[in-house]
This record gives sequence, C-alpha cells and structure tokens, in this order.
Amino acid sequence: MAIVTIHEVGLRDGLQIEEQAVPTERKLDWIARLAAAGLRMIQVGSFVNPQKVPQMADTDELFRRLSSTERPPGVVYSGLVLNERGLERGLACGVDYFCMGVSASETHSRKNTGMGIAEATGRIVAMGQAAAAAGKGVQVSVQSAFGCGFEGAVPRGRVLDLVRRFLDAGLTSVSLADTAGHANPAQVDALFGAVRALDERLTMTCHFHDTYGMGLANAYAAWRAGVTSFESAFGGLGGCPFTAVAAGNVCTEDLVHLLSRMGSNVGIDAAAVSEVTKDAAAFFGRPLPGVIHRTGPIPYPAA
Repeated sequence: MAIVTIHEVGLRDGLQIEEQAVPTERKLDWIARLAAAGLRMIQVGSFVNPQKVPQMADTDELFRRLSSTERPPGVVYSGLVLNERGLERGLACGVDYFCMGVSASETHSRKNTGMGIAEATGRIVAMGQAAAAAGKGVQVSVQSAFGCGFEGAVPRGRVLDLVRRFLDAGLTSVSLADTAGHANPAQVDALFGAVRALDERLTMTCHFHDTYGMGLANAYAAWRAGVTSFESAFGGLGGCPFTAVAAGNVCTEDLVHLLSRMGSNVGIDAAAVSEVTKDAAAFFGRPLPGVIHRTGPIPYPAA
C-alpha cells in the first residue's frame, strides 16, 4: 500500500467558523499533541483579515512561536493565504508550506476573496510561483470543485481548466476541495481520474466536507482513485463561512481509522488524536461530529 499523508486542517478550517475564540496557548497545545500523534502536516492558520475571521487573528504569532520551538522530525506547518499581503505575512513569520486556491464557482469566489475566477487565478498563480521561488512548499487548490451551494453543479471542464493553469505555471501539487459538500463517490472517482490524466507529475490531494453525510465515503472513493493525500480536521470541526451551508470537514481520527483498517500506511494514532477532539469538545461545550473519539478504534488488525 502507498504511504498516505493526512494534512490536519482543524486549526484553520476547523476553527474559522467558531464564534468562541481559542486562546493561543491552547492552540499550541493542540498542535503539539497532534504532532505527537503522528500527524506530519499541520495547518496552523490563515493570513486573513482578523475582523472577518477573528479566530485567525493570532496566526502570525503562532508561526513565530512554532518557528522558535523544536518540533518532531518531519513535521511541516502550513498556512493558507488568499492574497499577496497574506503571502508577505507568511514569509515574514516562518511558514513552511503555503496553501492557496481558486474557486471554480464565480459566486463563491467573490464571497470568499472579493475577486472573480479570472482575477483570482492570475494572482494565485503568481503567488504560488513567488512562494516556490522563495524555497517554500506550495499547494494550489480548486475550491467548490464538486459543486456550489450558490450555483449548483460546477462544470468539470472549468475545474480541469484551472488545474491546467496551475500545471502550466509549474505548480504540480493540487487539491480538489468539496467546499460545499456536494460531492458523491462516483463523481469523485471520475474527476480525480480526469485530473490524473492531465499530467504524470501531478500530486493530488482531496478535501471533503460532510455537509450531506458523504464525506468519508468520498474520501474512500478518492483513495480508490489513487489519491494518497487527504485534508481533514480533528473532531470533524469546520466549515467555510462564505458558502451557503457550512458543515464540518471529514474527521481526522475517523479517516485514520478507515484507512488503517484497509491496510494503508498512515502512521497516526487515532486514539491520541481523539484526545485532542475530546479537549476541543469540552472547550466548546458541545459534542463534535466525529465517531471514533466516542467509540474508540477497533482494537485488532483487519483480517
């Protein structure tokens, strides 16, 4: 089985919609515990306007603190940027790996970034090239790749055109994000198959939300389609505040349990991640959507 990478996005995508601000020290504790659980790619935050997304107000400080602290071997801290100013901030405070993207929905693009698809694409491509030239890792994404809560179905050709723009610019790590949670397993299989056929250099990542209860099924379909990089959030936290119906991400510990039961080399302790989820549930004072943090993982190897 191929080695699977799980990119933990709970500190960013998981928290961005929460009204109750998580203190910086607690965030740092969660990051340390997630790294100790075996997660090697952790998204720390996004470089956005703190008035619009207050949970991300301490992103620069988090990166400065993490950059000056010893970390477990192989751990990479990523940050999301939407514009050139965000990239400048990220470069200044020690981001290892930049995530940036373009929505395949005109409406979602304008609500999320204030730009249409064409303008956003040109700027993101230039930013990705600048980050790569600075020696940083770069992942570009197509958001709303499987459908939009405002516009409905998104044409496959539009998604593929965006991926081609990225590839033509030398940006070969690409994520397809189901921002609205509209994907179904057959669609996932078909779209990742079409994307894979574009260029053998491509590294594919998937990002699913569980808005309509299909998140884990879609992750399984992506795995069957050859995807080996997944974005998820501990406890199933999250939701884009600029989509029509916001709902949580695929739950990290549930995804780890699924992939491990199928024999994938994940290297992550689902029980340890669950302890972070339990802490988050206590902090927010409500149950979180995931399952394994309540049931525990199946304790014996799959047949």
